[in-house]
Amino acid sequence: MAFRVPPAPASWKPLAVSDAAVAYRDDENGATIALNGRCKNEEDVPLVSLTNHLFLHFTEREVLKQEVVPFDGREAMHTVLSAKLDGVPKVFDVWVLKKNGCVYDMLLIADPARYAAGEPAFTRMVRGFSTLPAHDD
Repeated sequence: MAFRVPPAPASWKPLAVSDAAVAYRDDENGATIALNGRCKNEEDVPLVSLTNHLFLHFTEREVLKQEVVPFDGREAMHTVLSAKLDGVPKVFDVWVLKKNGCVYDMLLIADPARYAAGEPAFTRMVRGFSTLPAHDD
């Protein structure tokens, strides 16, 4: 798995987390961006199922927007939803892409009152995302 994303804004600080390939935190706006990929031959799993799987442990889920859109030469599912994790409300802006045997998840996790402040930086990163050929070195 290999991909490229544009640089994060200066206010977004890199995070080292075990469950994301790339992650950033914007403390000022109470938001986190996480990008991850996995290559487990999930090509037959529908985009909606892959998206729903990300939120199995959340409660009070409400889909605010969901659409399938062209993305990096394929289709991706873009979902915005509100949900609670351990009773804490959050807004999630999620993009899920299947390409070449891999699944890529791109998430913005934000406090509901400050979602709009972090969304433009996330959208810019998502729109600049592209997969790269993997090389066996």
